[in-house]
Amino acid sequence: MADIINALILGLIEGLTEFIPVSSTAHVLLVEKLLGFHPAGNSFAVLIQLGAILAILLVYFQRLISIAVSLPTSQRSRHFVIAVLLGFLPAAVIGALAHDFIKTVLFESPIAICIALIVGGFILLAVDRVSFKPRYTDAMEFSWPMAIGIGFFQCLAMIPGTSRSGATIVGALLLGADKRSAAEFSFFLAMPTMVGAFALDLYKTRNELNANDGLLIVIGFVAAFVTALFVVRSLLDFVSKRGYAPFAWWRIFVGAVGLMAISMFG
Repeated sequence: MADIINALILGLIEGLTEFIPVSSTAHVLLVEKLLGFHPAGNSFAVLIQLGAILAILLVYFQRLISIAVSLPTSQRSRHFVIAVLLGFLPAAVIGALAHDFIKTVLFESPIAICIALIVGGFILLAVDRVSFKPRYTDAMEFSWPMAIGIGFFQCLAMIPGTSRSGATIVGALLLGADKRSAAEFSFFLAMPTMVGAFALDLYKTRNELNANDGLLIVIGFVAAFVTALFVVRSLLDFVSKRGYAPFAWWRIFVGAVGLMAISMFG
């Protein structure tokens, strides 16, 4: 029963944090260590992310269908699909090559995770205070070189604590997007990226998972789906009005508390 409650808690955390720039992986890994919960090695944190992805697919279902149907006739739709695939490419290549190092080294360093949270928080604060003059206000119009650039920013999130959404949003802002379109492109880029991460991790750990691990992953998956639905539906309006500073301060707070806890309890 304790494991089921832990899986539920972690799934809720995953769904609440996946699409805001605070690093869901960092939050899940740190809370896992706090709870002493380690199902399926370090795969739980990766595998439950698919629940959050299904939330995006549901929220954007009609738009995705519209894009798919219009592909043969719409140059705009083809341009956007190619841009998303180009943005996904750097993470696909680097993630596959560095998978074992990421899981066995970076995922096992809570100090590095906390430092990444704090550093990323200050970067997000700095970026949020800059008065950019955006060249793009529509995610579907991002240029292909810009999409590739955002894809390389996304690779920074392979360091737990960096935040995939935070890295892609900051990258998009620096490359000429406004806050709303930056967040929206991050949503779409998450789809192939997280499905790919899920498939790779599932393949790599297929021989390590048992029935109990599967049950816990399903619980976390469902919890992540439900809470991510709420976040995806409300985030774009929130960042358009409030910016990213609230998330930056939260990152700094969590990272600082984490470092203090590590220094006190080892």
